[in-house]
Amino acid sequence: MVTFSALGPFQVLLDGLPLDLGGQRQMAVLARLVVAGGRAVPVTTLIDELWPGQPPAQALSTIQGYVSRLRRALEPNRAPRSEAEVLVSAPPGYALRASAEQVDCWHFERLVRMEGPAQQVWASMEEALGLWRGPALAEFADLTWASTEGGRLEELRLVALERRADAGLSLGRSAALVPDLEAHAGAHPLREEGWRLLATALYRSGRQGDALATLRRARGIWRDELGLDPSAVLQRLEADMLAQSPHLDAAPEKPPASGSPGAAGSEAGQEAARAAGLRVVVADDQALVRTGLRVVIDTEPGLELAGEAADGEQAIAVVRETRPDLVLLDIQMPRLDGLTAARRILADRNPPKVIMMTTFGTDENLYAALRAGVSGFVLKTSPPEQLVAAMRAAAAGDALIDPSLTTRIISAFAGRTDPAAPPALAGLPDRQLDVLKLIARGLTNRQIAHTLAVPDRQVAGAVSELLDHLGLFDRAQLVVAAYESGLVTPGR
Repeated sequence: MVTFSALGPFQVLLDGLPLDLGGQRQMAVLARLVVAGGRAVPVTTLIDELWPGQPPAQALSTIQGYVSRLRRALEPNRAPRSEAEVLVSAPPGYALRASAEQVDCWHFERLVRMEGPAQQVWASMEEALGLWRGPALAEFADLTWASTEGGRLEELRLVALERRADAGLSLGRSAALVPDLEAHAGAHPLREEGWRLLATALYRSGRQGDALATLRRARGIWRDELGLDPSAVLQRLEADMLAQSPHLDAAPEKPPASGSPGAAGSEAGQEAARAAGLRVVVADDQALVRTGLRVVIDTEPGLELAGEAADGEQAIAVVRETRPDLVLLDIQMPRLDGLTAARRILADRNPPKVIMMTTFGTDENLYAALRAGVSGFVLKTSPPEQLVAAMRAAAAGDALIDPSLTTRIISAFAGRTDPAAPPALAGLPDRQLDVLKLIARGLTNRQIAHTLAVPDRQVAGAVSELLDHLGLFDRAQLVVAAYESGLVTPGR
């Protein structure tokens, strides 16, 4: 079996023995296909990204030669003129065909996003961190795509460290976690979660003075480096410690795991959420916009304002504190822009739905938001009834907001590659592909059920299966996957 390792020195093993992948640029072709996550990479993209700005005259034939030699290395026993099964032709380019278990960075990302009870999360993070031999893709750091992906994987590693520590606190392992968390907070002093975890671990280890000193050290670093005070989360933690709040003495109660990222949740849980109303956080740097949205939410039955924020940092803190069902997030805000805030919110466990609000956001940013997993977009100038409909649709996970805008953005950027995108759609049964095509056209579950003449619940089940299979958590990402895989083409 062929296995690919990118979480450290790049190498490929065949039945446990390392393969000779040729020179640096030839090896980079294979690394670029690994980064694509199983999707096709056009030859033109390979040329542009391997020779930034200065491709040689014979770049096409050079790439073809690289691919031919790599195929011989990956499948030495393949019969002459038979089709390759690992590095395959996928017009207009090439793709890597492998399972997540064969590619360490694919398996790593799946583990980092694993949900479940604390013991399961602990085990998953331990396994994920055990795969790391980093830094990732360091051999290709002079190439933009490799440095970008290396940074993304490093961020996931830090998330895994923090998720492991959070699970360890729930399992009563506070004292054992302190040394690792000290090193983590020291190496990454601007990561709020690292300080929160360290202070909590110290407090639960009986070191209350050290816990408070840790939070004060964090405050000093943030003021010196950023000119900012710590977030509301750290400020509240410090206040709770000073008051010796009882909830700090034991691990906080965890909400029931929702299963895989695509799980629809139990019917009882959905009924409870409906009974409690839809809790919404509004994040916009303009007080007038926040006031208008507050009026809309306050006057609409079944909607409840859970909190407000004036910038991206505040939005993250308010979301983590209030655990809303939905976030209305301005795409352009000071301190931390809405796109970055959305990514961090959606990276948390059991994240809320996120709708980006925009007036003139660039297509580039909106497309990045779609890929990140936001549930859609809404114009700030939309009438109240459209805003309410958008919030309810996003919370239900039933339809994209403004499919015409989504289609326009995807049309503009279709064909681009993204390392975080899901693998190709090969292997999906026809019934799921039919559902995916209709989702990409903007149809709701009910419209899809009517089109296919099947029960509504069968469509809902198919959507959950698609999300599970592709490792996604939002309907918007299914649309992106359908377009980027070529299953659906803009305008047809």
